[in-house]
Amino acid sequence: MEKNRISARLAAITPSATLAVDAKAKALKAAGAPVIGFGAGEPDFPTADYIVEAAVEAARDPKNHRYSPTKGLPDLREAIAKKTLRDSGYEVDPNLILVTNGGKQAVFQAFAAIIGQGDEVILPAPYWTTYPEAIALAGGTPVIVTAGVEAGYKVTIEQLEAARTENTKALLLCSPSNPTGAIYTPEETKAIGQWALEHGVWVITDEIYEHLVYGDAEFTPILRAVPELAEQTIVLGGVAKTYAMTGWRVGWMMGPKDVIAAATNFQSHLTSNVCNIAQRAALAAVAGDLTVVHQMREAFDRRRQTIVKMLREIDGFVVPEPQAAFYVYPEVGALLGRDYGDRRVETSQDLADLILDEVQVAAVPGEAFGTPGFLRFSYALSDEDLVEGITRLQQFFAKYAS
Repeated sequence: MEKNRISARLAAITPSATLAVDAKAKALKAAGAPVIGFGAGEPDFPTADYIVEAAVEAARDPKNHRYSPTKGLPDLREAIAKKTLRDSGYEVDPNLILVTNGGKQAVFQAFAAIIGQGDEVILPAPYWTTYPEAIALAGGTPVIVTAGVEAGYKVTIEQLEAARTENTKALLLCSPSNPTGAIYTPEETKAIGQWALEHGVWVITDEIYEHLVYGDAEFTPILRAVPELAEQTIVLGGVAKTYAMTGWRVGWMMGPKDVIAAATNFQSHLTSNVCNIAQRAALAAVAGDLTVVHQMREAFDRRRQTIVKMLREIDGFVVPEPQAAFYVYPEVGALLGRDYGDRRVETSQDLADLILDEVQVAAVPGEAFGTPGFLRFSYALSDEDLVEGITRLQQFFAKYAS
């Protein structure tokens, strides 16, 4: 009886490494340790006042105290459709939009809607830690295709074709990327879309970092690049990263009519509607202009340049320049297989533990993203904390430089 207390499906889930690192860092900080956390992908900015005020006003309105449609408030779905036309350049029927409790629910429901037992999902690595768990929970098998530093963390059509089998049902595309900050060019995005169209492969495209793009890089929605792909594409998005609303828990998925119907039916049993107050706040966000978004992006860009410069000054760090999102993903293989005082470091997990213990800097090891030998640093923290944290790393590793 004891061995069957927890279902095999849930027992197989790996805890979220990013949230685990963030929780440990916050616990140490609460205990008085001067921890600087580069772990969580969470903007340090408060949600804009006009969004908060929309929520306050909504909380006072009794109509928001009741159940609302599972699919989402009609006004919000209409606003998401208009925002999609404005930002992504193509039209979507508001009836083909499902509002979810954050982006994670959208991810899980996207896989649950189309993936079954025995289906394979091509998953480019490095990948966000939740993707393989969501695929497995849906009964599918992740097929990992890895792209390293030399490839800019971007997979090629040749790699995708080599991974494709008769059981391939879908490809997960995350561009801009968590954890690497990489972004596929318009030409690369179009080529991937045409490959998927030719072979009847579904595309689940996570576009939650669409507005956090720097320099000459350009975000290309796959459905703008290959409109014919619409009947086999699910688009995921949300307000968390763009509008500094991680705690409000509002995301969405867009897709073909049958997929959205199935996911809506599932959500009706799982959570019903998303909190109406949060939906009203999200409505204010997506219906407004992008002024506050551009202000945050300027700060992220400044921090991006600072952290890349400082990390490159540490011997053993190979640091590609991220072009989007708010992560940098250095390779640290040269720092492994070594002793640091009385501690032996063999893996990037060991290295992450070491720097947290020794200099109170929290980063996420590459094991969490399917590529050991790397560390992920989020630069969505204050300029002062960023400089202080990386300075600590510089001073620590300088003591052990060969």
